[in-house]
Amino acid sequence: MASMVVVQHKQPSSTILSSSLSDFNGARLTASVQYKRKVWQLKGALRVTASSSKKILIMGGTRFIGLFLSRLLVKEGHQVTLFTRGKAPIAQQLPGEPDSEFSDFASKILHLKGDRKDFDFVKSSLSAEGFDVVYDINGREADEVEPILDALPNLEQYIYCSSAGVYLKSDYLPHFETDAVDPKSRHKGKLETESLLASRDVNWTSIRPVYIYGPLNYNPVEEWFFHRLKAGRPIPIPNSGMQVTQLGHVKDLATAFIKVLGNEKASKEVFNISGEKYVTFDGLAKACAKAGGFPEPEIIHYNPKEFDFGKKKPFPFRDQHFFASVEKAKSVLGLKPEFDLVEGLTDSYNLDFGRGTFRKEADFSTDDIILGKSLVLQS
Repeated sequence: MASMVVVQHKQPSSTILSSSLSDFNGARLTASVQYKRKVWQLKGALRVTASSSKKILIMGGTRFIGLFLSRLLVKEGHQVTLFTRGKAPIAQQLPGEPDSEFSDFASKILHLKGDRKDFDFVKSSLSAEGFDVVYDINGREADEVEPILDALPNLEQYIYCSSAGVYLKSDYLPHFETDAVDPKSRHKGKLETESLLASRDVNWTSIRPVYIYGPLNYNPVEEWFFHRLKAGRPIPIPNSGMQVTQLGHVKDLATAFIKVLGNEKASKEVFNISGEKYVTFDGLAKACAKAGGFPEPEIIHYNPKEFDFGKKKPFPFRDQHFFASVEKAKSVLGLKPEFDLVEGLTDSYNLDFGRGTFRKEADFSTDDIILGKSLVLQS
């Protein structure tokens, strides 16, 4: 049976995979928090108030977005519990994070160990604890959310991490929150979860990120480019390379999650979250090179239809234009992304890949297939 435990601070070691709060520390954090508090002091905020400490449950929280979100919530004075299966450390020191700050965080973060698919356990454990707010950052299916709602009838706010991948492919871009959605998309579980939340008597907010990047990214977004740049290899990009996409920094996403907490304007609303500007695939390759201090890369364009890559994915992005408007988040929440693309990629490189840490080993097998055919055609 799961139990609530306080994770004690352990001295950091060189074996801990880590990232950094970097710009979440110091002056930039101070300015952001001061602005946020000004917004949150609006009268009539919906049940949750920024000035009061809340008992917050994060479903997940030991990877990527959860690492940054949990720290911001603890810094705000909330009691934060992570619900996980216990396979990863609850507290990881991030590079650049002072020992004292990590020790303080590790002494305050709580853990509820269990499997969210064990619905009976979810109901019994959550009802026994009683939480004010739930941040669900790893939910994929609606049936995983219903037991949480059943267990917490007095829940003040359910904040859900959805995806911009729910939108129906369109020739008219950017995607807005009111655009048609695709019930057959690979993110249909998230779409069904949004529908469930809307059907229940609960105060909810759904966040739809586009592509997320930043330190400790477990998806091969910027890491895919960094591996090739470090190896001095050409970068194979499908078709013209002029496909337009959009990336948002994980720390800006964490800030967005904080801004919807207790914000009456966020009640029963959906927000796209990402960077303000769009970028082509070729432009992204060049931005990664600039961020890592590499020479401008050689880019090889190819037609994916001419190759059989089996089950391997030769490129980390969907081969189409894909970007969304963040104007609603900017106007309603007062959100202003802190990172432009090159600055954010530099932050990611310096605090992660540039330190020799990454999630996946380099695999150039599909590159070699593409480059091999390219050399034959050139000869």
